[in-house]
Amino acid sequence: MGILNEDVVLIRRGEKPGDPTVITVNCPDKTGLGCDLCRIILLFGLSIARGDVSTDGKWCYIVLWVMGKPSTRWSLLKKRLLEVCPSCSLASSILYYHSENQLPRPPDVFLLKFWCLDRKGLLHDVTKVLCDLELTIKRVKVSTAPDGRVLDLFFITDHREQLHTKGRKEDAINYLKATLGDAMISCEIELVCPQVTACSQGTLSLPSAITEDMFSLELSKQHPSAFAAYHAVSVTIDNSLSPVHTLIQILCQDHKGLLYDIMRTLKDYNIQVSYGRFYTRPKGNCEVDLFIVQTDGKKIVDPSKQDALCSRLRMELFDPLRVAVVSRGPDTELLVANPVELSGRGRPLVFYDITLAFKILNTGIFSVEIGRHMIRSREWEVYRILLDEGDGLSVSRKEIERGVRHKLMGWE
Repeated sequence: MGILNEDVVLIRRGEKPGDPTVITVNCPDKTGLGCDLCRIILLFGLSIARGDVSTDGKWCYIVLWVMGKPSTRWSLLKKRLLEVCPSCSLASSILYYHSENQLPRPPDVFLLKFWCLDRKGLLHDVTKVLCDLELTIKRVKVSTAPDGRVLDLFFITDHREQLHTKGRKEDAINYLKATLGDAMISCEIELVCPQVTACSQGTLSLPSAITEDMFSLELSKQHPSAFAAYHAVSVTIDNSLSPVHTLIQILCQDHKGLLYDIMRTLKDYNIQVSYGRFYTRPKGNCEVDLFIVQTDGKKIVDPSKQDALCSRLRMELFDPLRVAVVSRGPDTELLVANPVELSGRGRPLVFYDITLAFKILNTGIFSVEIGRHMIRSREWEVYRILLDEGDGLSVSRKEIERGVRHKLMGWE
């Protein structure tokens, strides 16, 4: 195709403030490429206002109009997008077309441990530092001592794969010290052995009542307003408009990561998008048209497969993240769960948004547990946040649930 590596991803900034930035990707195709690109764009805090994708089954051309922010690191974004694009040398190969059967070696896990004086918004400030440093939070353990000190344990991985070096560790610690100031008491980073990493994956078991209510893939008719909203998400399939493709048409309300949620679901079903169009209308309404094929290159003609795909897409768009405020003995606990891709990756920036919501609500966090659970034959990343109720809650449970949900969904 004559495409140079630096031309695989092109980013054209908007001419004036408020104009979208146009991201163009031109590379060999692979199942799930759209999901991988949308996940990175979501990780950088950008929203996709419009998108077009086309492929001949071997080579794809993707154009995304995204809304950025002044702090967006565009050169780093381009680098991360290039990393998930197949090499141009694969254009004549069939390997790109199949889903990822061989997962890369899991990254090294490090333990970030520090003592500091507690204050409102502390956890979000630390989380923001880790995101800026491209350190991914795998698990968190926060403990508050009676004297007001906090012990924070973060199990993290480094996207740059440099945290084993002295310079990278010092940069991370100095960045944290600059952010926390005199509140910092001590801080250290160390590599943890695989045995410790494995042990750290387990969390407290979830009550059966919670798993039934939060993780059901069907919506109960006991909540008429939610049931009506669920059916306001329109997902239809049409096999009459193309001799070789199945058309999926989606009408729904916009939310943060909407295109990622669609592409993530299709990737998990091993479905290839041959042509697609996405755009938002005034008042936050979205329209999506996708011409798709199965991994065998054929239409989806089995009615049961059609119904299963439509049902899953409808639920993923109506309720992509599960949020609930529950009682944990005499205490109050927030639970947030998001589905994990079959590739093993969870939705990015979930913990960042949770802690930001708590900072805005001026509500303290006493402890945090993050872990993964297999529920209904599906893996979920579950965040369990125990609220600090030392002086009583300044806001109601309903306000906490609403504030966290709206921040996660991008509804300001």
